[in-house]
Formats: sequence, C-alpha cells, structure tokens
Amino acid sequence: MWTREYGPRIVAARQGRTPVHDRRSATSAPGMIDCAQLKAEARRLHTLGISKPLIAKMAQQAAINGTSVEAELLASGAVNEDAYFAGLARMYDLPFLSEIDPALVVDHVHGDTQLAEPRMLRLHHTDRPPIMAVAANILHMDGLAKRFGRCGNGAGSLVVTTPSAIRRAIWKAGENRRVSHAVRGLFDHQQPLSARLVVTGDQGFFAGASLCLLSLLLIYAPMVAVVLAHMMLSFFHTAALFLRMAAVSHGRHHPRPDVSFESTAGTLPIYTVMVALYRETAVVPQLIAALDALDWPRSLLDVKLVCEADDLETLDAIRRAQPGPHIEVVEVPAMAPRTKPKALTYALSGARGEFLTIYDAEDRPHPQQLQEAYHAFRLGPSELACLQSPLVIDNAGDRWISAIFALEYSALFRRLLPALGFYRLPLPLGGTSNHFKTALLKASGGWDPYNVTEDADLGMRLCRMGYRSSTLTLPTYEDAPTDFAIWLAQRTRWYKGWLQTWLVLMRHPLRTARDMGPFSFFVFQLLVGGMLVAALSHPGLLIFITLSVLSLMQIPAPQPNVFTTMMLAMDIFNILGSYAVFFALGATPMTDREKKGMGWKWAMIPVYWMAVSLAAWKAVVELRLKPFHWNKTPHQPRRSTSLALGIVQTNPAVPAVTSSSERL
Repeated sequence: MWTREYGPRIVAARQGRTPVHDRRSATSAPGMIDCAQLKAEARRLHTLGISKPLIAKMAQQAAINGTSVEAELLASGAVNEDAYFAGLARMYDLPFLSEIDPALVVDHVHGDTQLAEPRMLRLHHTDRPPIMAVAANILHMDGLAKRFGRCGNGAGSLVVTTPSAIRRAIWKAGENRRVSHAVRGLFDHQQPLSARLVVTGDQGFFAGASLCLLSLLLIYAPMVAVVLAHMMLSFFHTAALFLRMAAVSHGRHHPRPDVSFESTAGTLPIYTVMVALYRETAVVPQLIAALDALDWPRSLLDVKLVCEADDLETLDAIRRAQPGPHIEVVEVPAMAPRTKPKALTYALSGARGEFLTIYDAEDRPHPQQLQEAYHAFRLGPSELACLQSPLVIDNAGDRWISAIFALEYSALFRRLLPALGFYRLPLPLGGTSNHFKTALLKASGGWDPYNVTEDADLGMRLCRMGYRSSTLTLPTYEDAPTDFAIWLAQRTRWYKGWLQTWLVLMRHPLRTARDMGPFSFFVFQLLVGGMLVAALSHPGLLIFITLSVLSLMQIPAPQPNVFTTMMLAMDIFNILGSYAVFFALGATPMTDREKKGMGWKWAMIPVYWMAVSLAAWKAVVELRLKPFHWNKTPHQPRRSTSLALGIVQTNPAVPAVTSSSERL
C-alpha cells in the first residue's frame, strides 16, 4: 500500500521531480530526509485516522523541506494540535493534558531551550512525585507506551501534551526572570553600551566645562565665540553634505542589481519573524495576511506576535483573526520601560530560527524578502550580521508631509544605506525589516530597552563589535503619518533616540574610534552627529542668511568683509545644497508612479526641514524630562495594493540565477 500510494511521490520529490511551481523542490530536497522514516510516519498517521491523500501531500512537503510528515501536518493547519496529540494519547493508552499549570513548573535558564524545541517538561506536584509532560514525535510513541503505559514500569509518571502547552507554561513560569533580563541584561553585562544612564559623570563634567568656557567667551569675546561656533557648524554641515553627495554619485555608478537567487544545496533553515504590537487592533487582519503571504515553508517559519500582557484589545483581535499554527503570541509582562526593544528582547529567548527578522504591525513585506535575505547571508562573509530591506512609503500622495516622508525614506533606504553597506561602513538601521543571524544578534547584546531608536543604536554597535551590515533590494511597504501632530511625536522619538545613541558611543570616544576604525568613526559622526547638528542649527543658519541678505539690501549697502562673505556663501551653499541633495537622493530611485504621487509636494522641503528642527529641539527637552518615554505612532490598515508600485521588477516564479555577493 505504501509503495503504490505514497512512495512514488516522495521518491520523485527526493530526485527533484516535483511540481514546477515549487522552486525549492529541485534544490532543497535531495538526500535531506530518510524515506524509511517517512514510510513509518505515514503508517502510524494512517492508523491514527489521517487520510492517505493528505499524508501523501504532507510527505511530499516533508521530503522537499527536510522535515517530518508530522511537522508538515501540524504546520499546515489541516489538523488541530490538541486533537492530534489527544488522538496519539488515546491510541497508545496514555493520559493527555491539554493545558499545563505554570505553578507546576520550576523555572531555570536552561528551560528556555524548550521554547525553541518543546518536547518535554517536568511537572512538580506537592502531593505526589513529579511527572513528565511530553509532546513526542509519533515515531517515539511506541517506546514511551511500553515504558509508561499501564503495564510499564513507569506507569503514571508521564502524560502527553502539546508543544504549544509546553511553550505557554514555560513563558508564564519564567516571565519575571525574562522580563528582568530584558530590562537589565545589557546594562548589567555591557554597561557602557546601555542608554540607561543618559549622561555619565565624565560626560556631565565635560559638558559643564564646555558650557563654562563658552560663557566666558561670550562675556569677554562675544564675537570670537560666535565666529568659532559658526565656523564649526558650517564646516560640519559641509562635510555631511559631501557625504550625501558621495551617496548620489555612488547610486549613479553602482545601480542596484536585479533580485536574484542562486540554487540552494540543501533545505531551508528555520526563520524567525518577530512583530511587536501595542494598541494595533485595526491592523491585525492586514498583518496576518501579510505574514501568510511570505514565501517560506510554514513548517520552517517561526512567527512571534509580541504583545504587552495588558493590551487586551490587541490580544483579542489576534484571537479573532485565528492565525495559523506557525504564529505564536508572546505576552510581555508589564515593567518599565514599556518600549519596543524591551518587548523584542523578551521574545528573543524563544526564537527558534537560525535567521531572524522584525517587522512593524503595519508592514507589508515583499513575499520573497526572506528568500533574498537567506541567499544574501549564505553568499556573504561570516561576519555579515544584518541585512536591511528598503522601506517604501505607500501613501506618498495622501498629504504633503507623507510625500516628503516618502522622499526621505527613498533617499535613506535606496541610496544612502546601500552606499554605506557597499563600502563596509556603519549603517543606522531602520526600525523594521532588519534581518539578522540570530546567534550574532544575541552575541551583540540584542536591543537596548532604554534606547527609543534602538535600530540605529544596534547598527552602530554591530559595527563597533566587528560585524558587518548590508542591504537588500526587495522592499517592505508601510504608510507615513499624514497628521502633523503624529508625525512630530514620531520624529521627536527618533531624534531623542539618536541623541541617546550618540551619547552612548561618545562615552569613550577614543575606544569607540579604535573599535570602529577611524574612517567609520568619522562617518558615524557625520551620520548621527551631523544629522543632529543640522536639525538643531538649521533655524540659526536661516536667520543668519536672512539678516545678512537684508543688511546687503540696505541703502547704502554696507561693505561686508571677506570672512563674512565667505561664511554667507558657505551657509547658502549648505542650505540650498542640502535641499538639492535631499531631493536628488530621494527622487532618483523612485519609480514614475511614486514621482507622480509626490507631484508638486517636493516644494515643501524647506517647510519639512523646519518641522524636523522643531522635532529635534523637542527631543532635547524630552531627553531631559522623560528620556525613556515611547511616543506611540497609531496605524490604520492600508486599502491599496502595495506591490502594484512595481519598485522591483522580478518574476517570483522564475528568479534569475546570478550572484548577489557583489553588493555585500
């Protein structure tokens, strides 16, 4: 019966003769799983009551993915997990436990291994000996039944349960330990890298001494103080402007390559996808649909929706959406600071994947993004720790502020970051669509729960620790705020986090320069420090230019000296050049449809920059008054079809076979 009904399909899969629509079949299947194991599984599953056509289908997928028939069956959602393991328990005459009381679990660090591979858990009762709760593979049930069944020596000391029940019990039993580690782990083990201390004693002393020196100069030589400050700001502006001009030039001479995948020898690994949600009821259905569209085998996909335990509305919305068995909800206990990086660090201990990515609740990632990231990691060097996907704004045509936001994102993610990655320079990562090697992410300390722009901080830390970051091509679509108050709150949080990042790395400047390398350290100053200086000083430069021009328009016009003329020319060059480079960086990689959506709104760039300056000054105030406060950005589901933008022209069914190692 096996040979006639199941055998040919599995043998065909193992030899690469699988349906042409599944591109993994020809490259992932050969020699990755034992046919005898598949046969044994199929016999037992049929005895359990699973239909032969379903078993054959799951066996074919198991051969392709290098998994088991049981794993494919449970991941597909064709059978209910509780019903399946309850049926196993009945078939082998063993007791079944659908839910485990966390009070029966003794928490310890090594127990977290069961979050990744939940198979067994010891339950400690007060009135009787401990028993073992197992979620065993069907092939192991014969041996367990002989030893722990009614006639076995261990009768009564074992119960059958589900992997989900084991995970829920372990998450709950160790929640206090994990949340404490998420909050204090980086500070306790790598204190110089943590933003928990806003300003160290040495930094406070240096800032105070600098302020005293500036005050003395303003009192005894005010013109000297103003001239020196003006010169430093102007030269800093110019250096940052030239960095972005270099990115424009790089984009012209090194266009982004087409998306391409090379053949994969072997099966795909497990990929963890983490999404932090807080008060995101409206976008839950859209999020589930976007995650379900990812082109990755569900049996090898570990999706974690990370929610605050007291966010009952979002948790209820997820339950109503009925996500598939590959999606797990992780509830984070309430503990300050209530930030996204704390939630992600809490969930990191349960990550099963060799690779890991994070998305925001409103994101719509390209379905093949995980495939591109996996192939880029496989072809890249061993020190490649992170890949950043481009973030593309999908609602540029809604308002002027979303249009300039789209231009800004285009400049950053499709021009500046690829150039930095090409030259192996530090990348200020975006807050979503970062793809990591999980082991290197953990080795770097994970996310800082006290940094409210944790992405940029992590990008700089990876560079400092000797790891590399690069970029991908396939995008993630999201929407920009269209309400100014919402945009201002979000941008204030970003600038506050960039201030935190700069202060952390400047605690020991010489050590940071030695770790990063002199040129990377200089680029860091232009990227983070230059952005902060530009935003904070922008109004001052405009005031100086305006007053100088008005002075020259007087009758009779005063004759300015050479120095004033040079500084005025430099400031005009910096301001107009910054506007022009901002537009060129963002507009050149945009598609015609995106440019049409932006229309005339690019003319609002000067207004946008003044709003950015307001956000930067507001961030300085917040850093003093409430440094760890997280300004939540509300989201609404998007009605349009993101992929219609056509930013990447590729045929998902027949990807090109070329090397992508050049851009790494």
